Amino acid sequence: MNRRDFLKRCAAVGLGGFVLSNRALEVHIGRQPNIIFISCDDMGYADLGCYGCTDIPTPNIDSIAAKGIRFTNGYVSCPVCSPTRAGWVTGRYQQRFGYESNFGSKRFEEYVGLPLTEITIGDVMKSAGYVTGVVGKWHLGLHAQFHPFERGFDEFFGFLHGNHSYIDPGVGTWNPILRGTKEVDEQEYLTDAFTREALGFVERHCNRPFFLYLAYNAVHSPMQAPERYQDSFPHIEDPTRRTYAGMLAAMDEGVGKLLDKLRELDLEEDTLLFFINDNGGASGNGSNDYPLRGKKGSMWEGGIRVAFMVQWPGRLRRGVTYDYPVIALDILPTAAAVAGAEPPRDRVIDGVNLLPYLTGRNKGAPHETVFWRMKADYAMRKGNWKLTHEDGASGLFDLALDIREEHNLATERPEVLEELEGLYTEWNSQMIDPLW
Repeated sequence: MNRRDFLKRCAAVGLGGFVLSNRALEVHIGRQPNIIFISCDDMGYADLGCYGCTDIPTPNIDSIAAKGIRFTNGYVSCPVCSPTRAGWVTGRYQQRFGYESNFGSKRFEEYVGLPLTEITIGDVMKSAGYVTGVVGKWHLGLHAQFHPFERGFDEFFGFLHGNHSYIDPGVGTWNPILRGTKEVDEQEYLTDAFTREALGFVERHCNRPFFLYLAYNAVHSPMQAPERYQDSFPHIEDPTRRTYAGMLAAMDEGVGKLLDKLRELDLEEDTLLFFINDNGGASGNGSNDYPLRGKKGSMWEGGIRVAFMVQWPGRLRRGVTYDYPVIALDILPTAAAVAGAEPPRDRVIDGVNLLPYLTGRNKGAPHETVFWRMKADYAMRKGNWKLTHEDGASGLFDLALDIREEHNLATERPEVLEELEGLYTEWNSQMIDPLW
């Protein structure tokens, strides 16, 4: 079934075309809860207070962990931006549909983007009766056929490509700020503008279930902090990290305003909220991934293990850490379960509904294995064992003892290496070649 047929079926049978049941909901409540999905961009693993940062205060993002659950082994499905987003909006390994790397310049815009056969989290939530909106960075295709309006979203404010100036609106360029499909001469610092738009979305739709995808481009380059934070971090000697700190502080401030708005409208306890970073910190932007090895673009932990947390006050535990591996692909099936809907059944959904695990009903691990592939590099994890194939060489690491992936155990444990290589080969046989 393609996306068009899926939407026709949903319209024909009513509320989402999904099977609604108490089994799908871990906690059944009278009204469908709101769902907010916040992502940031190129942030280091160790750049939030709740993950050990000491030089940049992030009290608002940290409060999500304090009121909810912080994942210590949270992953994305790719170490770069666009494929990660293709994965988390579909709940599927993006290699299943050939979306393996970022796309380049405007000349590819008619051909490159999230395949139209894919069903998105916007489709799922909209078909379940939600009003849906995207604020921020899209990066899933520039052409009109890939626009959020064509992928299950009712509202859009942001830009379509991979990065954008925080202070230049880009009017008249091939990647302007858009409201819907119309160019906007945005004069506010871009992170602040995205916060403003997110607050407006929540206020407009506070009387019905809503799904908001707030995709900050902070702290992605260009390195441009707002003026109000220019002199706020004199203790940071590195000028790049000082700028980075101002950009991160502006995003943290925005997250705080959104959390305040939920409390003001008495929506906090009726809102499931995710926060995640899209890949490891980028080289040269001042980010800190310690103690992980590698950065953005790498199959080492520093490229794929990210800050990831969730809160749902009154329904999920507060202030706890969750140590089993989870992956961004889990967001779609978890959101579907909370909405009382099931993801489409005509395709493999690689993510899992995390609710039984987060509430403690299921004591096991959500995933026995997780996988990564980008061009010639690949990796997989089973339990604490990690296979990392980077730059033509494979290594075997015990992450419980060696989070920095410094001690290659391939020679000492050849049977484990063989098992993991076999599991990767089996998974890889189910994927297709990159479309570009």
